[in-house]
Order: sequence, then structure tokens, then C-alpha cells
Amino acid sequence: MQASSQAEQTRERLIETYRHKARRYDLTARLSPVPGYPQHRLRLRAVRALNLRPGDFVVDVACGTGLNFPLIQRAIGPDGRIVGVDMTDAMLARAQERIESSGWRNVSLVLSDAAEFEFPTGADAIVSTYALTQVPDSAAVIRHGAAALSEGGRCVVLDLKIPGTAPRWLTQLGAAAIRPFAGIDEWMARRPWETIRAAMRQDLTEVSWSEPCLGTAFLGVGSRGRTR
Repeated sequence: MQASSQAEQTRERLIETYRHKARRYDLTARLSPVPGYPQHRLRLRAVRALNLRPGDFVVDVACGTGLNFPLIQRAIGPDGRIVGVDMTDAMLARAQERIESSGWRNVSLVLSDAAEFEFPTGADAIVSTYALTQVPDSAAVIRHGAAALSEGGRCVVLDLKIPGTAPRWLTQLGAAAIRPFAGIDEWMARRPWETIRAAMRQDLTEVSWSEPCLGTAFLGVGSRGRTR
């Protein structure tokens, strides 16, 4: 009961934080966690790791304002499909503005907690960028997503982390990145990137794991194995 209550408190804190930041999120994201950090380059690397093809069906978990959408659209084209999932109404409102201004007709949005979202079956790819370490039950997201992937479909997670062996200034950089969204002591103690890595290894195949930017970020890539 206590764990459930704590998870609910974390969820409510995140919703309120993102509601407050939604209007300026696209601008502040470029400066996160610090000015000059290659956030967009890593986001592009994550989308490329999906190995998308024209016509693919992609689920963007914790999609926020839809910053990944243009990158995905370039790969899947108008015959593809995107479902963006986020738990914050204000962030989805901004995503809807992006959809309408771009004239996309192949994107739908779902208001849902990532851990409670019912993944549509047959997705060709699932991506989550800079968000999943804040979800208390991130392992459930990986498990549910992996079960919904089509055979050979890919799941990619990009997020920030605390470097394992690094100078103090690097540790402080990782901590500063998530301070507005979660209790820093709880986040560091929970080490959610390790939970995500273990879940990907358990529920996906051909898992690769890299830690760019001196270990302040991670990129996990896995596939749903093909049945014989």
C-alpha cells in the first residue's frame, strides 16, 4: 500500500510539473540538462535505431509535445502511423498543436500513464526518450510494450542517468537534469536505468546498451524475437 501511495504521489508531481512546463517545453528541452548537451542528436540517434521503414506503426511512450514526431515521420511517411502516449494533458495539447500545424493525419494521441497504457498489438516500433526513468514501474512498460510488438519489432529507450564512475561534476550534471521532475535522492537510490536495462534483457532479444556523453545518458535497443 505504501509503495502504491508513493507511486501515485510521484505521478501527480510529474503531471503538475509538466503542466507548468508544457508551454515552454520545446525551448527548455534544447537546453536540457545543460546548454550545449547534444539532446537532439541523441534523440535522432534513438529514432534511427528503430530501423523504421515507410508504412511502419510506431508508439511513442511519454511523447510529451511530440518532439520525436518529425523524426519518425521522415522515416515512416504518410502511410505510416504514430500513437503518442503521455499522462499530462497540457503536454498533449502542445503535441496536438504540432500535429495540426504540420498537417499530419497519421498521428493519434492517448492520455494515459505509461505503466497503465494498453499497447496496441502489432506495433513495428516503440520509442521512449528522456522520460522512462521517471516512471516508477518502468519494467511494466517494457514488458507490456514487448508483448505488443510485431515479430522483429524494435523497442528503443533513451534517457539520462548518473555516470557510474565519473568526476563529481558529471554526477551533479545528471542529478540537475532530473531535479525538477523527481526527488533526486529517491531517483539516485532507485537507479531506474538499471531496472530498464534488466527489463529489456528479460523481455526482448538482441539487446544492445550504450552510455554516451560520458555515461550521463543511455540508449537501450532491443527486438521482439521471431517465432519459428
